[in-house]
Amino acid sequence: MNVKTLAKVSMIAALYTIISLAFAPFSYGNIQVRIAEALTLLPLLDVSSIYGITLGCFLTNLLGAMWGLNPLGFLDAAIGTPATLLAGICTYALRNHRIKTIPVYSMLMPILFNFIFVGAELAYLFFSNNLLTGWMICGSQVAIGELVSVIIGYYLLKALKKTKLFES
Repeated sequence: MNVKTLAKVSMIAALYTIISLAFAPFSYGNIQVRIAEALTLLPLLDVSSIYGITLGCFLTNLLGAMWGLNPLGFLDAAIGTPATLLAGICTYALRNHRIKTIPVYSMLMPILFNFIFVGAELAYLFFSNNLLTGWMICGSQVAIGELVSVIIGYYLLKALKKTKLFES
């Protein structure tokens, strides 16, 4: 990894973390719109951004747990981080599959992985007597918030394409 890539990864991680913590009441829990998740579409522009969003997610969940902002605690760093990593990898892998120039399949990846991972985590913590129902309820709530973030991310992506920030 060269210095330019490391700087880019670090800036994405810092931006993700700062945005998430600035909007902390909305960034955690089952009803959440983590605005920083708009950055999960950056792998469409640059594969190295997968590292930045993953590190940003880890730091957000870790700091949120340490500072008492994240009701899910440290478990969220262990569960949410792999969800973001897998979503980033799949977003990148599906970057060329589009519907009328819109990367719909890539946009679905953060929604899908957060539904599965974070929904299961929330169900385990809050619906231990009925995991399947809890998973469907919590997963759907997280997915709706994620959909909002991904739509914001799509417009962010369109704006960033007009810049030279992600040119090699």
